[in-house]
Amino acid sequence: MAAFVIPLSDLDRASVDLAGGKAANLGELLRAGLPVPDGFCLTTEAFERFLQACPAVDEHFERLNRLDCDDRTAVNQAGAELRNLLLGLSMPEPVLSSLLDAWHRLGDGQPCAVRSSATAEDRLEASFAGQHDTFLNVANEAELIDSVRRCWISLFTDRAIVYRARQGFDHRRVALAVVVQRMVEPQAAGVMFTADPINGHRHTVVINASYGLGDAVVSGLVNPDLYRVDKFGTLHKSISDKPLAIRSLAAGGVAQQDVPALEREAQALPDEQILELVAMGRRIRDHFGAPQDIEWAWADGRILVLQSRPITTLYPTPASPTDRRLHVYFSFGHQQMMTDAITPLGRSVLRTYFPFGKRRPDGESTQLVPAGGRLFFDYTDPLHTRLGRRLLAKAAGAMDERVGAAVLDVANRPEFGVSQQFDPLRTLRINAFVGRVLARVAIDLCLANTRTRLARTETFLEGMLATSRARIDGGHGADRIARIQEDLKTFPMRMFFRLNVTQLTAIAARGLLEGLSRRWLANSGDLGGLHMSLPGNVTTEMGLAIGDLADLARGNAQLLALLQSPPDPFSLSAFDAVPGGPAFRDAFHDFLDRYGMRAAGEVDLTRTRWNEQPAQLFPGILANARQGRPGEHRERFLAGTRAADATITHLLDELRATRFGRVKAMVMSRLVRVYRTMLGLREHPKFHSVRHFDLYRRAIRAEAGPLVDAGILAAVSDVDYLSLDELSRLLRGQVIDGLSDIIKGRQAEHDAWSTLTAPRLFTSDGEVVTGGRIPHAREGVLVGSAVSGGIAEGRARVVLRPQDAELHDGDILVAPSTDPAWTPLFSAVRGIVLEIGGVMSHGAVVARELGIPTVVGIDNATRLIPDGARIRVDGSAGLVEPVRD
Repeated sequence: MAAFVIPLSDLDRASVDLAGGKAANLGELLRAGLPVPDGFCLTTEAFERFLQACPAVDEHFERLNRLDCDDRTAVNQAGAELRNLLLGLSMPEPVLSSLLDAWHRLGDGQPCAVRSSATAEDRLEASFAGQHDTFLNVANEAELIDSVRRCWISLFTDRAIVYRARQGFDHRRVALAVVVQRMVEPQAAGVMFTADPINGHRHTVVINASYGLGDAVVSGLVNPDLYRVDKFGTLHKSISDKPLAIRSLAAGGVAQQDVPALEREAQALPDEQILELVAMGRRIRDHFGAPQDIEWAWADGRILVLQSRPITTLYPTPASPTDRRLHVYFSFGHQQMMTDAITPLGRSVLRTYFPFGKRRPDGESTQLVPAGGRLFFDYTDPLHTRLGRRLLAKAAGAMDERVGAAVLDVANRPEFGVSQQFDPLRTLRINAFVGRVLARVAIDLCLANTRTRLARTETFLEGMLATSRARIDGGHGADRIARIQEDLKTFPMRMFFRLNVTQLTAIAARGLLEGLSRRWLANSGDLGGLHMSLPGNVTTEMGLAIGDLADLARGNAQLLALLQSPPDPFSLSAFDAVPGGPAFRDAFHDFLDRYGMRAAGEVDLTRTRWNEQPAQLFPGILANARQGRPGEHRERFLAGTRAADATITHLLDELRATRFGRVKAMVMSRLVRVYRTMLGLREHPKFHSVRHFDLYRRAIRAEAGPLVDAGILAAVSDVDYLSLDELSRLLRGQVIDGLSDIIKGRQAEHDAWSTLTAPRLFTSDGEVVTGGRIPHAREGVLVGSAVSGGIAEGRARVVLRPQDAELHDGDILVAPSTDPAWTPLFSAVRGIVLEIGGVMSHGAVVARELGIPTVVGIDNATRLIPDGARIRVDGSAGLVEPVRD
């Protein structure tokens, strides 16, 4: 026999399918001994019995699943038709009798609250907060029956339909139970978050409180009191004017009532009850093992819990550190201009590649830690030393100005210093390493041969790549994976002091150039041209090669049509069928030989490479073919070279005209050569790391093939959800229990994490540290960081992935961030606006070379700037503003 009614006390967190999230959590709280108003649950089986009477109900669900949730007209029509059908249905007799019997047992004539409890709500991945209806102070049988029916039907409101669609839920698989509880008449009520919902701090409790029922707070009817209790137990209060309260009526239902004048600005909840509530909230948080969003009421001298659900908006924190110190984490993705979630294999490769920190047994670094599908540098140890703090703040600030400020913000906090456990050996190691880095910078500034540096670097890197290729090609099976792991651990450190430090040298040279110009010249000197057309920048060379391909396609209608709509699957032989195609094919083949290992988000080894799907490059080629004239991109680069030479000549001439001018000019000339040489090498570490990653990707996929043939993996792509160590174990013949379920779980987890926005910098307390917000200059103007001077006006083209770009003459690129895979688009735009970046980030360096006005560091630019709007980008002032036609 179907169980239509179950007491709340008989439920627990495993009862979601039968009772929905809200009821299951309330039952769990009751079992944990927490104060919850008595009540029962009308189960999902009762709801299903109700739906069975609806004509063609399955067809309606199929219609909902086909809806475009952005088509509000279609959503409204489909929802209204289903709601009207359900409104005409009566409650089935077995359900009705069970409901009334339970209500009478709860307390004959006792007013109650009728609240929805969906099977998909109050979960970590989706709260469904406010999506379904609640009815308060239900006083008689007729109102009870009607309230339950309306609760059920609220599953099909427009807002609920759209919410489920956006969260990826199958409408048919979500059912609705109903919670019926004794009505509580509170003196005060509200909500409590056991973690700060704004900055994510996991040890701060935030409480909103007002008079009467909590609906006044939840619905936003009043500005509630705000109480905050920090990790040290300090209570902070902000008392608001609360003119209204929602209270129960004697005849049933609720209504707004005026609060007496003397109480309006009084504290709604006394200090003693605040601290009691905080302790209860932390107990609930610990019981569920996650930060909670809790509805509460203070009635008859007792704190009661009305609901508890996970806070779904918090970014996950790394695993709790074991040393009890406050740790600081900087986003690897922001440093690499790729903030998407990274697959488990991609994370495993990068953690093995990262040359610093202790090694886990599987060879992965403990200083590059995972959270929310991304990776974060653990900067804690170096930030506890003076040299490390200065170096990190400078380097991080060059990549992202706000991160540099945020690093210093945390490092200067008393709580950060107090958490330090002095370790003389660790401090000595860090200072020695920083000293070695600074010594290398000083040597490069003073002694580096700028004429031969590029050639010697290329020779070194080519030799290292050849060594890696021979090592990996010489292995098979688990041995081959072991060789990859060994190569990942050896080549990055070999490259670090030889090449990665050049970026710090460029930063130092830039700082000296700017400082000496201000000191030695009446003005600051015109240094803008120094960034133009840097020698040896592999990413700029790649962009020029894209321009050459665009020239081959320019004016060839059939070739352009093929690039616009390529066959799927695509092969280079498709070019042979159109006039001019063979010449384009040969040039494109040469391009792929040099750059085919690149991809959007290329630091994730699992991303599909250009040499695997060449059509990813076609939007960039088309965008360039629509602009300017043949050869213009090469002319622009030569013009940049002349502009740089002119800037240098003018600067040195000005200096020679000053006292001791010859010496000053010699110093400045040296700094200019070092700056341009080292900045030109800025892209080499990533370029050659990605070449190594291409070797690893090919080898890993080759080794995954036999595992698929043996039925151990369902597809080669399943390897993306394993670590290198797990793959090695499989290749050695070891069995991983439940492997298929593990892979499916990780795939679902990756999809969920992909919807999150990673913080730039946060702490082990979960606090997202922003380093100070960039203010708005005036209404409608967005303010970011100026990284490439000049002013450009044009149509904003919001692009989230480079392969989806469709750019035309005069467009301004608006994007989340740009790694080298975006470079083919740069030559086709007038200006660039990015959410992430700094003066030394990839996009900024290339934009300056090409003379493209660029502003970075504007949070949510891709949402704040409408696609197609006309905007003005001031790359000198860091402003983006709308332009009225």
